Amino acid sequence: MWHKNFEDRLASWNQLRTTVSQMPAEQALYEINSWWFETPWCAYHLHWDDCTNWPDPWQLLDDNLFCSVARGLGILYTITLLDRADVVDAMLVDTGTDNLVPVGQKKYILNWDRQQIVNTNQEQYSVRHSISQEQIKNQIK
Repeated sequence: MWHKNFEDRLASWNQLRTTVSQMPAEQALYEINSWWFETPWCAYHLHWDDCTNWPDPWQLLDDNLFCSVARGLGILYTITLLDRADVVDAMLVDTGTDNLVPVGQKKYILNWDRQQIVNTNQEQYSVRHSISQEQIKNQIK
């Protein structure tokens, strides 16, 4: 259940990061993906053309508007703040039809399906835009 006020969302997000910090990578990524799929959906909020002005993670939670880009950004922020050596290659990728978060040399694909993170679709996708964990660290103040 998604929390209605910012303080509760922030506490829940903090608890998520604490909980998954010691889990095996696959389980942690599954939990992160599932948590962000609880967000309330809106069709449009963030756009790739405006990525230099995207909110930091705390503002994202405060805005409480989650399109596919915003949810993917939240997933990437969460993974980045974990600072785990086994998930350092996460990216947010615009494929033209989806905003995916590939991790673990694309073994895991988050922000694609609520119940599944293992990449069973071996088709290549084209990348229109992308932002890496290293780049997103600049958004975190």
